[in-house]
Amino acid sequence: MPSPVRPNTVRAFCGESYIQVEAQMDLLDIGQLIQPSDLTLGGCGAVGVDQSAQVLVFEAELQGCGSRLMMTEDSLIYAFELVYQPSPIGDTPIIRTNDAVVGIQCHYMRLHNVSSYALDPTWIPYRSTIAGEDLLVFTMRLMDDNWQRERLHNVFFLGDLINIEVSVVQANHVPLRVFVDNCVATLEPSKSSASSYAFIQDHGCLMDGRLTGSRSTFLPRVQDDKLYLQLDAFLFAGHPSSSIYLICHLKATAASAATDTEYKACSFSTGGNRWVAAGGNDQVCGCCDSGCSTRKGRSVEAGQLEGDAVLSLYVQQSAPNDVVLESQEAADHGAAGVSPAVVVLAGVVAAVGLVGAIMLGTVLHRR
Repeated sequence: MPSPVRPNTVRAFCGESYIQVEAQMDLLDIGQLIQPSDLTLGGCGAVGVDQSAQVLVFEAELQGCGSRLMMTEDSLIYAFELVYQPSPIGDTPIIRTNDAVVGIQCHYMRLHNVSSYALDPTWIPYRSTIAGEDLLVFTMRLMDDNWQRERLHNVFFLGDLINIEVSVVQANHVPLRVFVDNCVATLEPSKSSASSYAFIQDHGCLMDGRLTGSRSTFLPRVQDDKLYLQLDAFLFAGHPSSSIYLICHLKATAASAATDTEYKACSFSTGGNRWVAAGGNDQVCGCCDSGCSTRKGRSVEAGQLEGDAVLSLYVQQSAPNDVVLESQEAADHGAAGVSPAVVVLAGVVAAVGLVGAIMLGTVLHRR
């Protein structure tokens, strides 16, 4: 029987064309370190060892290291196997652990093409990287709950918070500050989709909290070249589960430039019933309720650069556990042949019978 591998001892990160896997050397979580040569990713050995953290690092192209490609209607799935085959202990011929295999998958959303022309790549990664003017690179990606690593998949349930990191690569530019100018959620990867929801408007006003009372917010800015956004997961009415595309227009300006009504990141605080700026200057958010007029933009010499980016999500409803339990409870009553009406009638009959018995006993006692 294979040895059980604890989920917290293996982590995988799927990139646009590669996979990176980190495995604890205490793979079985029993306080015993494995030999690095005993663990392979589809036959490929570790590319690095972090001795201080006792972690093995594997890297592979999506088509490498024994991967298998599977295809569903909506996704391309690259499947890998992390294989542990223990070798004899020291100079002895014995082993004390079983073999183990950990299945790892990378999921990528497909785009459908039914024409007879040559196909473009049929997947959209869970991040979007675009180059603006002067080859400035913007990135928008999904992050884990700790904001330390890119999220492994793009599936969310209602009630989840979607962590989004927006960043700009400064390269040889002067220090830059990144902004989300506007964002639209759609059911198709196009702003012209019939169903759309503009949740960021007016040069950085996150309207979702204002319009729906959600928890959506920009987090306080800690780096000029990065901006963190939390979006309360949602679905379009009539679509209990669907792919949702976030199409955003991103901008960057010199970090030395002051924030103003056209370069801001504003969230609506439902608790305080006011607008709050991620950069701390709340006054620039004053126009979010009335409309922020467009002035003459800053010059390119001052560092103005911009471009569009797209994120792909899959959102579905949470499991209705409370409804299932209530339905099961009602089914149990039905199976026992007892209904609320019968219970009430039986109670009335019992009460009448009891009163009658008391009155009869009283009469007999007097006689």
